[in-house]
Amino acid sequence: MELKPLGATGLWVSPLGLGTVKFGRNQGVKYPQPFNLPTDQEALALLELAWDLGINLLDTAPAYGESEERLGRLLRRCRHDWVIVTKIGEAFHKGVSSFDFTAAATHASVERSLRRLGVETLDVVLIHSNGDDLAILEQAEVLPTLRNLQQAGLIRAVGMSSKTVAGGLRAAECCDVVMATCNLAQREELPVIRAAHVAGKGVFIKKGLLSGHLDTLAKADPVRASLEFIFAEPGVSSVIVGTLNRAHLRANVEAAERVLGGRE
Repeated sequence: MELKPLGATGLWVSPLGLGTVKFGRNQGVKYPQPFNLPTDQEALALLELAWDLGINLLDTAPAYGESEERLGRLLRRCRHDWVIVTKIGEAFHKGVSSFDFTAAATHASVERSLRRLGVETLDVVLIHSNGDDLAILEQAEVLPTLRNLQQAGLIRAVGMSSKTVAGGLRAAECCDVVMATCNLAQREELPVIRAAHVAGKGVFIKKGLLSGHLDTLAKADPVRASLEFIFAEPGVSSVIVGTLNRAHLRANVEAAERVLGGRE
């Protein structure tokens, strides 16, 4: 897979990114089957396979339980030039999520992510929305705080993982990157992707493969059909896929290569 520019951030990312929620959290998730957290060796093998398949993008968050902390340990053994996306605003503790978009909480979250991941600069930090996107972007302290931390050199790019069309459109105006939901069953946020493309902003896609529920689609090859639909949008930088299954990861990459190869 050829790397793609992430808007005007100067970062280049693989068309598929590896989501790591399953590295650290198996409570309060909406996947079709329950799962155990992988061992360090299993997670490390998946990271090495992802890199070998051409993936350079990892997506994590404080809300993903132990994910950030585990990645920090694993990446000391899996030393590649990863682009790491993390988030702020949502925390997950003892099975419950909480949200805080104050300046103090933003500072503390960024400092904690730097420490956990073992890096000096965070590549991308997204605001993990609670659904009240516009109020978060326009009234809370989080975005100006992130911009200050960006100016201080602690963050390369800032954005939002939004939950509304209005919020996504606003994020496309005032952020460097947006993360939007897009799949064959959820197309409402296509205007967000297109607005971000026009504005030259980076676009990550979440839930592109329906969070493991592709069997609900009446398609002979639902993975390929999903990726064809998503990558038909020229503004898409990368689709985040989360799996612990090595065969599934290989199949997803092969499907992406076929789709993207056919568009060249």
